[in-house]
Amino acid sequence: MHQFPTFLKSIRLYLTSGDLRSAHHLFEQIPEPDIRTWTLLISAYSQHGFPRESLKLYAAFRSKSTSPDNILLLSVAKACARLCDVIKARGLHGDVIRFGFANDVSVGNALIDMYAKCNSVDGARQVFGTMVVKDVVSWTSMASCYVSSGLLQQGLGILREMLLYGVRPNLMTVSSILPACSDLKSISLGREIHGFVMRHGMEGNVFVSSALVDMYANCSCLKQAHLVFENMSERDVVSWNVILSAFFSNKEFEKGLGLFYAMRDKGVKLDQASWNAILAGCLQNGRSDLMLEMIGHMQDLGFKPNRITITSILSACTSLENIRLGKQIHGYTFRHLFIEDLQATTGLVWMYAKCGDLELSQRVFSMMPRKDTVAWNTMIMAASMHGKGEEALFLFHQMLNSGDKANSATFVSVLSGCSHSKLVDQGLLIFNSMSSVYSVEPDSDHYSCMVDVFSRAGRLKEAYELIRQMPVESTAAAWGALLGACRVYKNVELGKVAAKRLFEIEPENPGNYVLLFNVFVAAKLWEEASVTRKLMRDRGITKKPGCSWIEANNRIYTFVAGDKTNKHTSEICRFLDDMGEKMRLAGYVPNTDFVLQDVDEDEKLELLCNHSEKLAVAFGIMNLNGASVIRVFKNLRICGDCHNSIKFMAKIVGVHIVVRDCLRFHHFKDGHCSCGDFW
Repeated sequence: MHQFPTFLKSIRLYLTSGDLRSAHHLFEQIPEPDIRTWTLLISAYSQHGFPRESLKLYAAFRSKSTSPDNILLLSVAKACARLCDVIKARGLHGDVIRFGFANDVSVGNALIDMYAKCNSVDGARQVFGTMVVKDVVSWTSMASCYVSSGLLQQGLGILREMLLYGVRPNLMTVSSILPACSDLKSISLGREIHGFVMRHGMEGNVFVSSALVDMYANCSCLKQAHLVFENMSERDVVSWNVILSAFFSNKEFEKGLGLFYAMRDKGVKLDQASWNAILAGCLQNGRSDLMLEMIGHMQDLGFKPNRITITSILSACTSLENIRLGKQIHGYTFRHLFIEDLQATTGLVWMYAKCGDLELSQRVFSMMPRKDTVAWNTMIMAASMHGKGEEALFLFHQMLNSGDKANSATFVSVLSGCSHSKLVDQGLLIFNSMSSVYSVEPDSDHYSCMVDVFSRAGRLKEAYELIRQMPVESTAAAWGALLGACRVYKNVELGKVAAKRLFEIEPENPGNYVLLFNVFVAAKLWEEASVTRKLMRDRGITKKPGCSWIEANNRIYTFVAGDKTNKHTSEICRFLDDMGEKMRLAGYVPNTDFVLQDVDEDEKLELLCNHSEKLAVAFGIMNLNGASVIRVFKNLRICGDCHNSIKFMAKIVGVHIVVRDCLRFHHFKDGHCSCGDFW
């Protein structure tokens, strides 16, 4: 036993240098280690990121029927907290009671923190409720547990109770409770806490000040948030990141961008959160182009994208329809094992779907190791917008069979699929079962989808009656679905009713006037069509110019209707002239009814040839380079004549042409379109 102090000293030396293996080896040579040695080794394993080993040692300690002391119990509580193992946590809690430490304030505080880390509010509440003596750490730990678990009002309630008991909040209390004010947007309480901070000289603490900045920013008090930031005596990268995110989330993009450059100029050591903040800011403010540029700078400085970065980049790829970069990100996620991350893989599913490649979207989805409701909803919506209604229904039933619960977004997705594929009976069955079977009350979006289901199937009276009987206020989406159906099914009277309501709801939307014009044109009511065109002119409403874009040769090419300045225009026109002859021989007849301008027939034919989607498709065919699929994206609804033309082009050239307009994806193949000529 005379060697024991030497053993203990050597173990401490090994642990100080981080050599846990040697320390453990030496520990095993001690015949009967005392509680100090057990505590030393258990604590070291936990601190060095090996909590599981700590708990194994504690189990070995308990097997010797030795009683722990409060110091050892504190070390084990920290290990349970790091491991987030609620079963082990409950076992330790039992030991605390069994060995008479239930009234030890330090141990009680450690147990509350442990249960909070294990996401067990009930466990923390039980410990807190049985503590005879509570100090400021006890109250703070319980408040923090509530806030981190999303029980914000309960967290604020603990603060009020704490003050009633005369316990003064400390820096940790304030830092813990301010996020609750931030998330609840409780500016009045936030200001009270700010006053408390000023009265008690806490404003110099960087964590408190950063929390105040975040609170004011979330409450849309950006000026106050900036003032707190400017008055901070000390700033770390976290406080810079907080104000940076505050500018972006409050639509002050230029100020946020300026602040980011100021951070670099002042030598602030940027971290991954800084880059994620600027990337998210670019994305939130529609600057996907700058976002991709920033990603390059980030990588040049040695920062690798993490899960948050991946999600932001995928969102940018989706908004830009940049499938090439999306595929690179897919490869990166696979190489760095982010493929296990649910948010990243769901982002990949949506990116491929929005970029026009449903097959790759399906492939990623089928390989996902687990799926949640958001993932299922994403895949259902992907199938729906690509006109795969039967598949959307199949996915819906698969989702229910997997045990995941359908929510409001699920029903919007599946009903959209039913509308695009004219699955009326199936759609009606699902719509009628929402409330009774799935406890989801239909809202205006669901009613609009159901109106669309009836409308596309030609059941216009039922669609109109559903709008009239809606328990919620009818929306532009519902009336727009009805008006679009009136164009296809040539129901002029209902078309007038729908258009009149739309002109009241959104009088500045040119699409509604164009749709009504087309209703009259389809019915050969030229005078009414002319009146509609005059109404647009009198109200100063102009049809937005059609714009289409396509990726070819690793570049994005954009085409605007009637644009003669494009350097590819003359070449494309020659191609379309040649293609037009082949199309006419195959039975194509141009439909000049889709030209709104009051010009002669020859000019109308020329205008049709210059529609943006036709130019983009032609350019894609000219630059196939062995590809079998062309993907074109358009800002407006595809023109009826262009829709017909592209069907002929796809058949003549023998390629699969995908066009995404403002409503859905059209898949043209072998002279047919996936929409069944209804869009």
